[in-house]
Amino acid sequence: MTSPPSPADGLRDRKKRQTREALATAALRLVAERGLEHVTVEEISAAANVSSRTFFNYFPSKDDALIADPSVDSARFVADLAEVPSDVPALAAVRAAMTGVIERIQADRESWLLRMVVIERNPSLLPRLVTAGAEVERAMIEAVAARVGVPPDHGFPALLVAVTGAAFRTAMLRWAAAGGARSLAELVDEVFEALAAGLPDPRTATPQPAAATT
Repeated sequence: MTSPPSPADGLRDRKKRQTREALATAALRLVAERGLEHVTVEEISAAANVSSRTFFNYFPSKDDALIADPSVDSARFVADLAEVPSDVPALAAVRAAMTGVIERIQADRESWLLRMVVIERNPSLLPRLVTAGAEVERAMIEAVAARVGVPPDHGFPALLVAVTGAAFRTAMLRWAAAGGARSLAELVDEVFEALAAGLPDPRTATPQPAAATT
């Protein structure tokens, strides 16, 4: 029988998360201030009050610290998707499974807004970001396939994941453009509602009735 985690294990895990977050935050702040080419691992480590050796325990490179995405945990998403009742349509189920991700991003609003600025200013980070995203997408495709009862190479799971991923990125970009002033959850709901409606042309949308006047 596996022993339950001890308080010491919990404390170590919490310290590891704090160190990882401190390194990512330091990397984002320094690169936003100076530019990607003018910041070293040693400077990031010093800003986070750890050694360069400790940095490499958490990230393989400076770029990885910048695009670190602790909110999008594929294993957690798969578990959240499995908890959505089986009678919920796949599109709505994916939206429901994203709730935790959205809440964690919203809670870490400043770091996420800064991360998006850094990525926009440094296009060289995009290939690594795409590679990291592909790993998450593969796990999502397998989870959706299992949910709807088709093999992972069926077209539907890949299409659903691609479309919902694009919708989520659109909401994130709008959220960042507004400086986080709007609720990310509301923006995600808007794009998912548009998908569920078949992505109607805005010009054909039914106008809202005018307010009554007295």
